[in-house]
Amino acid sequence: MKIEYLGHSCFKLTESTGTSVVCDPYDDSVGYVMPEVEADAVTVSHHHYDHDAVASVNGNPAVIDKECCYDLPGVEINAIKSFHDSSRGKARGENLIFKFRMDGIDICHLGDLGEACSSELIDMLLPVNVLLIPVGGTYTIDAEMAKEYVDRIMPDVVIPMHYREKGCTLDIDKVEEFIDLFDEDYVEELEEDGLELMRSDLNGETKVIVLRRR
Repeated sequence: MKIEYLGHSCFKLTESTGTSVVCDPYDDSVGYVMPEVEADAVTVSHHHYDHDAVASVNGNPAVIDKECCYDLPGVEINAIKSFHDSSRGKARGENLIFKFRMDGIDICHLGDLGEACSSELIDMLLPVNVLLIPVGGTYTIDAEMAKEYVDRIMPDVVIPMHYREKGCTLDIDKVEEFIDLFDEDYVEELEEDGLELMRSDLNGETKVIVLRRR
């Protein structure tokens, strides 16, 4: 499978036979230009301009924005309800976490998760091989809470998202606040916007990979 980072909280996930999903597309109000992209499905963690710009995705994709189980050729999708804040949605409402299974790999996109780490939520998410996690704080969990999620979930690969880069209009932290919490031997900052993974690449040791926005 292939993971491409399109910026902010947006990724394109592609299964080996070509089935693809775009997660949380954004509009230009974020401060970045959403790349041209096509997909079979789009997942939306919540309806806010930096996560639900589904019209920017070509190919007439299916839009998945409700708690459900969904099957595409070669891809299983499970949407799990969570909260956008630490007060059970009273401040910012609900958030959908998406679990994907592609080529024998379990991928989890946490969306704009804002709630504290709990055993109940962790049990619903496991197992996770690849964790796509917000780290910028303010509207989501911050770097320290994200680190707690990583320590509890113990994925093979962690890819941070929803952090401030040059041009970003949102009041959120930079990715360094997160990666500085890890031993540098377990952090890799790539010049590429994506990576390809096979089940055999996963060895049970957690590694943080920072991708460069396309």
